[in-house]
Amino acid sequence: MRVLLDTNVLIHREAATVVRRDIGRLFFWLDKLRYDKCVHPVSLQEIGKHDDQRVRSTFESKLQSYHILKTTAPIPAEVQEAGANDKTENDRNDTLLVNELFANRVDLLITEDRGLHNKAAALGIGNRAFTIEAFLEKSIAENPALVDYKVLAVRQLVFGQVDVHSDFFDSFREDYGGEAFDKWFNRKADEPAYVCHEGQDLVAFLYLKVEGRVEPYSDIEPGFKPKRRLKIGTFKVELNGYKLGERFLRIVFDNALLQKVDEVYVTIFPRTIEQQRLIKILEDFGFTEWGRKVNSYGAETVYVRDMAQRFDAQDPKVTFPYISRLSRAFIVPIYPEYHTSLLPDSILRTESPDEFVEQVRWSRLFGQFSPIFK
Repeated sequence: MRVLLDTNVLIHREAATVVRRDIGRLFFWLDKLRYDKCVHPVSLQEIGKHDDQRVRSTFESKLQSYHILKTTAPIPAEVQEAGANDKTENDRNDTLLVNELFANRVDLLITEDRGLHNKAAALGIGNRAFTIEAFLEKSIAENPALVDYKVLAVRQLVFGQVDVHSDFFDSFREDYGGEAFDKWFNRKADEPAYVCHEGQDLVAFLYLKVEGRVEPYSDIEPGFKPKRRLKIGTFKVELNGYKLGERFLRIVFDNALLQKVDEVYVTIFPRTIEQQRLIKILEDFGFTEWGRKVNSYGAETVYVRDMAQRFDAQDPKVTFPYISRLSRAFIVPIYPEYHTSLLPDSILRTESPDEFVEQVRWSRLFGQFSPIFK
């Protein structure tokens, strides 16, 4: 099996700063499954122009661990049409990458570039182009014997119970200054946060804050109108193949309903592949770009999600958690031993609540109301 890796995946694999556990998991599965890790010649050219000398040197020293494509496929009319609107060198390079997949010279393509995924879909080969998360999910689903842990539980802890010195928070230190972030974190010692661990390693963290109609937003452009809002204050999820990002967004929306807010918003630096991936997940669930928040650390992009009751039948995720009574529903029987893993927000009477920390709280929550939109 030959897997073509996009330039952005290669750069983050060889980056000399933060070691990314999700990239590490990707290469673990590629090696475990004995897939050939292929690199297109244009990726070599792009990495050769990278600003960071350490990235260039590290990649050059590891070329032997990759299979460099010796030839490239001719570009047929279909691929030329898919790339007809290419405007930049990066766009044209994306077309060259997807052409190798279209020509069946490689079996799979792994990329975080949404434009590349769109081109693959237009050519009818979208099922062979994967994000890192989608590839991890595929690998785990097809090789359950190689997975040595169960679906992870989300716990609600206070900040003081979480190790602020964990390398999980290094990306926040880079964005907001190490000492400043640590001081902010310690001031929140008694406030609640949602966390998830894989063994001893922290892999997800979510902090939410309810803001009233008189909250000042002088640093956000354009300004916010007075509303009751839920702010996603700190949100990071490392990929492990279990869709933790979507699972934590469910917690965000549950809190939004419980607190009866008008909007949910988040501010993000769109600098890294991890932050860009989070933005894509947020956009999939109805968040739209509002403007900027300017502070001493730079300009963050502001994303907002309206919580007004409405339902989009064509794309239900953008209006989640509201559903329509007119939608068709089907009942699928599930064996008890698989019930809670598939439906983590409910729990069987025969199960121990101690084994599913997250589920007890949310089953109580949904006993109070049902977000149904006619």
